[in-house]
Amino acid sequence: MGLPKILNVAEHRQLRQPRRPLRALRETPVSALFDGGNNNGMVAMYRATQVAITKAREHGFSVVGVNNSWVSGRSAHYVEMVARADLIGIHSVSSRIHVAAPGSSGPATGTNPIAFAFPTLHEPFVIDLGAAAFMGTDLIFQERRSAVLPEGVAIDVQGRPTRDPAQVHAILPFGGYKGFALALAMQALGVLAGSGLGDDKTYGYLIMAIKPDLLLPLDDFRHDMSEMLARVKATPRQPGVEEIRMPSERAFRERARSLREGIEIDRKIYDALLALPKGKLPELG
Repeated sequence: MGLPKILNVAEHRQLRQPRRPLRALRETPVSALFDGGNNNGMVAMYRATQVAITKAREHGFSVVGVNNSWVSGRSAHYVEMVARADLIGIHSVSSRIHVAAPGSSGPATGTNPIAFAFPTLHEPFVIDLGAAAFMGTDLIFQERRSAVLPEGVAIDVQGRPTRDPAQVHAILPFGGYKGFALALAMQALGVLAGSGLGDDKTYGYLIMAIKPDLLLPLDDFRHDMSEMLARVKATPRQPGVEEIRMPSERAFRERARSLREGIEIDRKIYDALLALPKGKLPELG
């Protein structure tokens, strides 16, 4: 799903608007609020994560917000950066409005992912999930492929269920009211990150970093985390289940396989990437 996001960036309405360098609107030893300068979120959030790591290493905790930015990509990437710095990472996103409230026929919140990462004795333990039954980038990907959606994830403009990506007016929240409540929490954290200062009033990114030894020595935390995860993975399996798979395990396995064997690219995505005219993605400020 990574390469299609390049097309999402190239087609995004905000790309046509002027950009400027990130600038700090407010900063303390443990916090910063950045105006993203209408830069793509993959640039803005990378810089914000670097700042969060530096501040947390020095002071034990940090929180950094970014507004006036868009399409930050895979949330797991940023919290993994934090965990590989031996810190605990938490990242929330208030994104473009796509998701209906329960009982609504139109969009009310973003897909609003939240991600966590924890250092262990091995690879970081990473959790990355959205508050929607189907993510917006997945929806665009399926539309590019002329594919159909799973049942029960989207509605059309009349509020009727649809599996046609081109007819989607709103995505449904995952887990009904519980997913909607989580989406609203992410929307509220986006407000804290200054989403109201941006042109579209929706995008707000928050990244937090916590030094484990505020509470436990780092080595103890890493050991106890690894022991806890091993205990969960060793629970009895139901018939036909080969393993209890933990969040992020498949992603790390696929990453290792791709590094060994290369990646497969959907033909339509490949052709669309090659068709991008020169200069379609100008340098970001």
